[in-house]
Amino acid sequence: MADMGLFQKAVAAWAAGGPGDPARELAAQLPVRAVVLLEGPSDAAAVSALAVRRGRNLAAEGVCVLSMGGAMSIARFAQLLGPPGLGLRLTGLCDEAERGFYTRGLERARAAQDGFFVCSADLEDELIRALGVARVKELVRAEGDLRALETFLRQPAQQGRTAEGQLRRFLGTKKGRKIHYGRVLVEALEPDRVPAPLDDLLTSL
Repeated sequence: MADMGLFQKAVAAWAAGGPGDPARELAAQLPVRAVVLLEGPSDAAAVSALAVRRGRNLAAEGVCVLSMGGAMSIARFAQLLGPPGLGLRLTGLCDEAERGFYTRGLERARAAQDGFFVCSADLEDELIRALGVARVKELVRAEGDLRALETFLRQPAQQGRTAEGQLRRFLGTKKGRKIHYGRVLVEALEPDRVPAPLDDLLTSL
């Protein structure tokens, strides 16, 4: 039986130059009504975690949460999944610094831009500010990463950064850490402290 994971893999293969028929067939079988385009897997982990917290099963709703592997891939994915391709509704998050890539990519694909929500720096920055430095450090301790954080903070390169900036950098220092904390930070949020871009994205679906 087809599932959303198979559709994700089919789209990734299509974007890498493979055939589009498997993605087309799966989109119709499931069926898929919308795709959440995200820069990386940590963003996908955060979106999925918030959906679960709110009692939603996005896959069952026909919503595919898709990591593109970088902001510069937006044009390719929008062409394949938007009006020129499968004709699906596109939505997602983007970082402020990458807004230009999204604008140009979506315009080229004749896709609506109002479904994309902008994070001030990136989603990790939004989550750290929403939780506060002290709470994030508590979570790092609970996850067994306090010693690694303390070692990281002693590095000369970190001395000129804000506490929020240091934590943001720390999350990207080990493979898989950003993905792990994408879920951990979202699960720790108070319901009224969900960052606006993430909250608006889920509300829009």
